Amino acid sequence: MKHTTYTIRWTRPKQERSIPLRIKLMRRRWAISDSLRNRGLTAPEEVVRYDDLSYGPLGRWHRMDLYVPREFTAPLPTIVSVHGGGYCYGTKEVYQYYCMDLARRGFAVVNFNYRLAPEYRFPAPLEDTNAVLTWLCAHADEYQLDTHNIFLVGDSAGAQLASQYAAAWADPTYAAELGLSIPNFRLAALGLNCGMYDLHARAGSKEDGPIMECYLGPDLTAYGDKLDVLSRIGSNYPPACLMSAPNDFLCDQCQPMAVLLQSRGVETRWKLYGTVSQGEVGHVFHVNLHLPEATQANDDQTAFFRAHLQ
Repeated sequence: MKHTTYTIRWTRPKQERSIPLRIKLMRRRWAISDSLRNRGLTAPEEVVRYDDLSYGPLGRWHRMDLYVPREFTAPLPTIVSVHGGGYCYGTKEVYQYYCMDLARRGFAVVNFNYRLAPEYRFPAPLEDTNAVLTWLCAHADEYQLDTHNIFLVGDSAGAQLASQYAAAWADPTYAAELGLSIPNFRLAALGLNCGMYDLHARAGSKEDGPIMECYLGPDLTAYGDKLDVLSRIGSNYPPACLMSAPNDFLCDQCQPMAVLLQSRGVETRWKLYGTVSQGEVGHVFHVNLHLPEATQANDDQTAFFRAHLQ
């Protein structure tokens, strides 16, 4: 196994910030909910796992799993999954079954931890996403990955992060402002699921104040225009497939983002799944593999990806 050293810019002192009690309780509550959602799920036999690969220097924060079909024709198109959790919760273990379900559809899938708030703040998750892509490019031959056909999926806060990273990939000036040295790969398409996308507007809203302060800190002026992601989207932005559900509390973010992308000349598909009467088909429903709507949504999104293979 080859080992590569990466330089990741520190966004805080080495001493991690203390975690407020409300964040600890929230993490515990969401972990219980996710455990119940994943109960009964098992790893599909047709998928091979490479667990706890190190993509950076920070131990548990910089661990990733790689899932590949047991039988495939090399090189493999590759999906990188950016998990959700309001910037302050989530692990690759929570997303393992969803990511393996994508892998059995004929993709290599990367499922990674990234630094969370409040221990680490913006732009730490973007730096870690970039470190994962740097690792993939360095190890593509070893794992038979196709760097000309890389896809990015994210849900909830992960969808915002994926959309922002795509903006940096498409705009070298913005990447430089964020301090990201983007490796050489083709971002073929995006899957943006149950997310919010106008970081600049949400950062200053009362509704999202506690989470945004956790992620961004109390002084938003320190970031200048870095939070204004939507203004950076142009025609070079990758094609995007967006999904949500009527019972998703972020449902109202889906269509406006799709319309904005289309107005900038970006190929875009968007769809809502389920009905108002289906309370279980809500926020990040596509990760709940017990739901037929999740199967349909993930089938549709991976079909979109296949249509953009080069």
